[in-house]
Amino acid sequence: MLDKKEDELKVVVSVILPCLNEEASVGICIEKCFQIFSEQGIAGEVVVVDNGSSDRSKEIILKSQARLIEESRRGYGSAYLKGFAAAKGDFLIMADADDTYDFFEISKFLEKLKEGNDFVIGNRLNGDIAQGKGAMPWLHRYIGSPFLTWLLNFLFKIEVKDAHCGMRAFTREAYQKLFLQTTGMEFASEMIINAGKAQLKIAELPINYRLRMGESKLRTFKDGWRHLRFMLLYSPTFLFLFPGAVLFFLGTIIIAPLTIGPVVIFGFFFDYNYMFLGSMMMLIGYQIINLAFFTKMYAYSEKFEDEKNDKIVKFLSKYIKLETMILIGLIIFLIGFSLLGYVYYLWMRRNNLGVATFFEVRKMIIAVTLMVLGLQTIFFGFFYSILRIKKV
Repeated sequence: MLDKKEDELKVVVSVILPCLNEEASVGICIEKCFQIFSEQGIAGEVVVVDNGSSDRSKEIILKSQARLIEESRRGYGSAYLKGFAAAKGDFLIMADADDTYDFFEISKFLEKLKEGNDFVIGNRLNGDIAQGKGAMPWLHRYIGSPFLTWLLNFLFKIEVKDAHCGMRAFTREAYQKLFLQTTGMEFASEMIINAGKAQLKIAELPINYRLRMGESKLRTFKDGWRHLRFMLLYSPTFLFLFPGAVLFFLGTIIIAPLTIGPVVIFGFFFDYNYMFLGSMMMLIGYQIINLAFFTKMYAYSEKFEDEKNDKIVKFLSKYIKLETMILIGLIIFLIGFSLLGYVYYLWMRRNNLGVATFFEVRKMIIAVTLMVLGLQTIFFGFFYSILRIKKV
């Protein structure tokens, strides 16, 4: 079946194909894989993961040389996770079973891996994309894929040109460093992001993209949103820390000058009523900042993040302790509480002297803001400790 040359016996390649109602193409894809194995003298296998097909796909797979693995949980990621677990190869190659990818390019992916790369991803945008129904839609080619690829590169400091190309190859050692978990289409983004976090050596390879056979399973807006949502949730610094820091900073800028008295800027009069807005922005901003830290610590406790690779996690693990948070929060709270007590003292003193009640609104706003920030800091400290309980 295979031309097992002595120098190739050490290289075992597993091609993993997810399959959901691909009776028109899955047999063709399997044949092409074994043809290239034979021509290149590669000791390889094809693992097809059936994801609940209701057509003749399983029958075709069973009659072929491929191994059939069944996965009852629906989802792009679910199928691949099952396939990777069953694969025996030292080199893993993934592709779709709809015949859109050119399996005769397998040798090119293997060459890239043998050159020392850990992870190789195809680049359809720099290759030849077939035109017509069944190819990459205009919306995906010129808007969806470029935008999501740009966002992924921006958020995670990765440099790839086609982050959603489905034909990829990597070593088994590299795969074990990816810690993949998602089950849907966002699996494609998770793989690239985790490859970057693991500091794998990533290479790209221009490939051709053919007309697909059968019906596409990709849902443009739903699956696009899944990718976008995953990237945002996987980037708490961008999702929480930056917006929270901006809100807190702006709130501080508003409150600080108004504590002394009214301010006139370019003819506009600003008084203590704007301090309420500033206080709200500070409190909300502080909460959002802590959401970023909570997310980072959760990722660390669940081993999604490595302390060595994330400066925020490293800082939190080293300096943020429950006792420290309680002490800082208590100091902030007591400063606010003392100021509030002083305000009430002034009220009582003036009333006892028969003087009309004088509202110390500015001091009152500062006092309440500090008290809330102090209490938040104390309880945030407890929550940090809960997230770190496995590490304590």
